[in-house]
Amino acid sequence: MTALPDPRPMACPGCAALPEPEAGAVAHVNDVLLSLPDIHCHNCIRDAEAALMARPDVAAARVNLTLKRAYVTPIGVVDAEDLSATLAEVGILAYPLDQTALQSTDSQRAGQALLMRLAVAGFAAMNVMLLSVAVWSGATDATRDMFHWISAAIALPAIGFAGQPFFAGAWRALSVGKLAMDVPIALAIVLALATSLWETALSGHHAYFDAALTLCFFLLAGRYLEFRTRTAARSAAEELTALEVPRATKIVGGIPTEVPVAEIAVGDVVLVRAGARAAVDGVVIKGRAELDRSMLSGETVPVPAAPGTKVAAGETVLSGPLTLRATAVGRDTALHRLADLVAVAEAGRANYTPLADKAAALYAPGVHILAALAWAGWMLWSGDMRVALNIAAAVLIITCPCALGLAVPAVTTAASGALFRRGVLIKNATALERLAQVDTVVFDKTGTLTDGVPDVRGWDGLPPDARAVARALAEASLHPLSQAIARQVGTAADVQDVQDVVEHPGLGTQGYWNGRVVRLGRAGWAGPETDGADTLCTWLDLGQDAPVAIAFDDRLRPGAAEAVEALKAAGVHIEMLSGDRPAPVAATARKVGIETAAAQCLPQDKVARIEALRAQGRFVLMVGDGLNDTGALAAADVSLSPASALDAARVASDMVLLGTRLDVLPETLRCARAARRRITENFRIATLYNVIAVPLAVVGLATPLIAALAMSSSSITVSLNAMRGTWR
Repeated sequence: MTALPDPRPMACPGCAALPEPEAGAVAHVNDVLLSLPDIHCHNCIRDAEAALMARPDVAAARVNLTLKRAYVTPIGVVDAEDLSATLAEVGILAYPLDQTALQSTDSQRAGQALLMRLAVAGFAAMNVMLLSVAVWSGATDATRDMFHWISAAIALPAIGFAGQPFFAGAWRALSVGKLAMDVPIALAIVLALATSLWETALSGHHAYFDAALTLCFFLLAGRYLEFRTRTAARSAAEELTALEVPRATKIVGGIPTEVPVAEIAVGDVVLVRAGARAAVDGVVIKGRAELDRSMLSGETVPVPAAPGTKVAAGETVLSGPLTLRATAVGRDTALHRLADLVAVAEAGRANYTPLADKAAALYAPGVHILAALAWAGWMLWSGDMRVALNIAAAVLIITCPCALGLAVPAVTTAASGALFRRGVLIKNATALERLAQVDTVVFDKTGTLTDGVPDVRGWDGLPPDARAVARALAEASLHPLSQAIARQVGTAADVQDVQDVVEHPGLGTQGYWNGRVVRLGRAGWAGPETDGADTLCTWLDLGQDAPVAIAFDDRLRPGAAEAVEALKAAGVHIEMLSGDRPAPVAATARKVGIETAAAQCLPQDKVARIEALRAQGRFVLMVGDGLNDTGALAAADVSLSPASALDAARVASDMVLLGTRLDVLPETLRCARAARRRITENFRIATLYNVIAVPLAVVGLATPLIAALAMSSSSITVSLNAMRGTWR
């Protein structure tokens, strides 16, 4: 049974309506970083910061709700494990993070810069359009030239600033010999400005300053919408590496000494205190305790550890302490191997080609060839370089991918908003495209199909004395099964005076009742030598008669059975992969209606199964919540994790389930398929627009007015098509 105070549920009424403070908080060099995976509202932030600030060795404490991290500025040297224990006392789970393993990100700054460029392009386009209206209305000679020069003075610096993403993208593509979508965009903008300046200098009738700015504005709008869908994505392998314990307690000459993990070698003796996570792989040489292996294996129940038991890095000692002899350190530990597994899986999934990129692969060379042919044809026909360049510029501008640039992000943004209102957060720009192709769903069990919280089975059927004594013993322990018993509703008649209650690590709790020794714990100590039960249970020994078995069920997540039924009705193949024991896995599979289920799966086993399914030509959605699921989440074609999942699992996922019900999953799949149809429709609209507009440009009828109207109408049409309907 555990000795460390386990985090208590925190009351936070109205937390969904509260804002996220300090979303941009960053760590200073000397800060201690803590991962707070369970915080979810303003009350959590307030409690965490107050508890940390109450310590005399803490100068400042800031909690970032978005990243679920605490940044603690210490006075002198502070042990991160002590800070975690302080937070545990107020019911907040905390893990130390290695700051050096977390790379700083300029994501927020990049979004602000993109929004600033969008604003500059829009403001400049409006002003130049006002001047162009005067030209289109009949301004001639000096008045027309003055308006053109004023337009040039506005457009040149505005495009120089706002168009940098396209110019930089075009340069990167050309430097490696490729034609990306940015190449025709940059070429069209440059050619439009060059021909417009030439026309203005020669007192020409037409200039494309307004069209170039409008083009830049609509394409930046598409870029910004796309950026908003990517801001939540970070590297799961990076997050896993940061979860490694940065310091450990090494026994040197019989004295516990805290040292960096990098200084520990194979064969060293390491002390792991109660409530701490192991920093290295090792074998227990002293002590008895229980290990929480749920992060790595998915096992719902802590396992006993005694001399000779193998312990992996990342496992938590619930009661202890334990003394280990290190067998693997650094990159050789199980946790680091899991991080490498995730990194490899993420790299494989990055090979997916989005629909927009597929369209660009055909579009970019086609546009260049068409513009070159138009230039060559008009040069042969008229012999006038000025006319030929004007026609080529018109072709590039009127065919430039405003509609194509908006086709995907407009739909993704609209669909993401609809799904967010239903409780699903889309983190990755291509997640909806990939989800629409899913034909196989793989579920984890603990914490995904189930709540991961055991419930007592048949509590009311136990004798009153047994219920009362069990509750009295259970309330003295924070073992998950004891907590399940302590949650049971009792009456005054159920209360029994159990004295001298003591917890025995790895065994259970013991006390005295009516002069007899009573015990609550595992088989072989409070019950028979072997329980022989197929279900999860603990034993109660009342000091007379036979011990009483108290059985438990792993409670299903709301909507789990309905989600499986709806997915099967849609023709989706479903499997379950769990690290838990065969009996509870089989029981859960029967409850939700899954025919194919595997138990005792290691992280690499889950990855191997998903890779095997993909090799069969299946498109796989992985749904999981634990550290042991991160490799599978990254290896699948698309992935989803609950909001209650570990940070690393949420980071590895493309989508996050914000609510508790799983039956929103079939709706999400239907929405993704509708979004893919809408994207295809937008590509057809863009194609139809080009079929109509390109001949006008080639024959020389695409004046700046026609070009601006054509681009605007196509972009607006695509945007309206993305927003129509209910996304069902």
